[in-house]
Amino acid sequence: MLWKLIREDRGGQILLGILLLAIIAVPLLNGLPSDHPLHIPTYTVALLGKYLTLALLALSVDLVWGYLGILTLGHGAFFALGGYVMGMYLMRQIGERGVYGHPELPDFMVFLSYDSLPWYWLGFDSFWFTVAMVMLVPGLLAFVFGALAFRSRVSGVYLSIITQALTFALMLAFFRNEMGFGGNNGLTDFKDILGFSLQSNETRLGLFIASAVALMLGYLLSRYIIQSRLGRVCVAVRDSESRARFLGYRVENVKLWVFTLSAMMAGVAGSLYVPQVGIINPNEFSPLNSIEVVVWVAVGGRATLYGAVVGALMINYAKTWFTTELPEVWLFALGAIFILVTLLLPRGVTGLLRRKEAV
Repeated sequence: MLWKLIREDRGGQILLGILLLAIIAVPLLNGLPSDHPLHIPTYTVALLGKYLTLALLALSVDLVWGYLGILTLGHGAFFALGGYVMGMYLMRQIGERGVYGHPELPDFMVFLSYDSLPWYWLGFDSFWFTVAMVMLVPGLLAFVFGALAFRSRVSGVYLSIITQALTFALMLAFFRNEMGFGGNNGLTDFKDILGFSLQSNETRLGLFIASAVALMLGYLLSRYIIQSRLGRVCVAVRDSESRARFLGYRVENVKLWVFTLSAMMAGVAGSLYVPQVGIINPNEFSPLNSIEVVVWVAVGGRATLYGAVVGALMINYAKTWFTTELPEVWLFALGAIFILVTLLLPRGVTGLLRRKEAV
C-alpha cells in the first residue's frame, strides 16, 4: 500500500528517504562528544525540528492551493490555534512550580486576578484530550468558515481576502487580556511535556523525531488524497470549477472536506512547533506569516507536495541566516526571492529539477 502511494513519485521517495535518514542520523550525531566535528548540538536539533513543523504547515497549504486552487492567506490561524492548544497543556503542567498559592492557575491569570480557571481551560491537563483538541479546534473553525464561504460560492481573490481577514481578526482577539490566553505576551515559560523536561537533549530529540514522523504521515496522507478519486475531483475543480459542477459534483463539499483536513494538519504542525520554540503569542496569527507560507510553496513548487517541503526548508534556513547576519535585509531578500521565482521559475525549484530530468 505504501509503495503504491510513492511508486511514481520520485520526489516523494527522496523526501521520505531523507526524513528516515534524519531520524536515525540526528540522534546519533547529537550523541557524539561536543568537540567532535560531526556533533549536532541540541540547539540545532531544536532548530531542525522547528523547520520540519513549518514544512508540514507548507504541505497543508499546498494541498488546498496546489490541488484545489484555493489561495489561502489564513492558514497561519490554524497553525497558531494548534500552537495555543498545546501551549495550554504545557502551562497546565507547571503545577506546583507556578505562582505560590495558585498552583492550578497560569502565572498571567494570577497577575490578572483570576479567581479560577476559565471553563475552556478545563481538560488541558490531559495529554490525549489536548491531542484531540489540536485537530478539532482548527478543524471546527475551518469547517464553519468553509461551510459559509464555499456554499456562498466565494472564490478567487475574494476568498483569499476573507481568509486573511479571519487570521487578522483572531490576532486582534488574542491580543486582549480578557480572552484568557496571556494577551500580547502569550503563553511561555514551559517546563515539561509528558513529565519530561523540555530543556533536556532527550526531549529535544523526541520532539524532532515526532516532527519528522508527523511530516512523513502528512505527506503520505496528502499523497493518498491526491491519488484517490477525491484528488482527481480536486484537480478538476481547480482547473474548471463550472465544468465540475455541470458534471454533478458537489464542489462545495469537496472544497470543505479538503480545506478542513488541511487546517487540521496545520494545527498539528503548530502543536509540535510550540514546545520546540518555547512560546506562542498572538503574533503567530499575523497575516504576514500566512503570506510567507504561500511564498514557501511557490518557491518550492506548487502542486507537488514535496516542493512545498523543500521551499519551507530553504526559505526558513535563509531566514535564520539573514536574521542573524543581516537582519535588516531579510524582508527585501524574501521579496526578491519571490519575484525572481515567479518570473524565472514559475514551477518552483522542484520544477527546474523535473525539467532537467526530462531532458
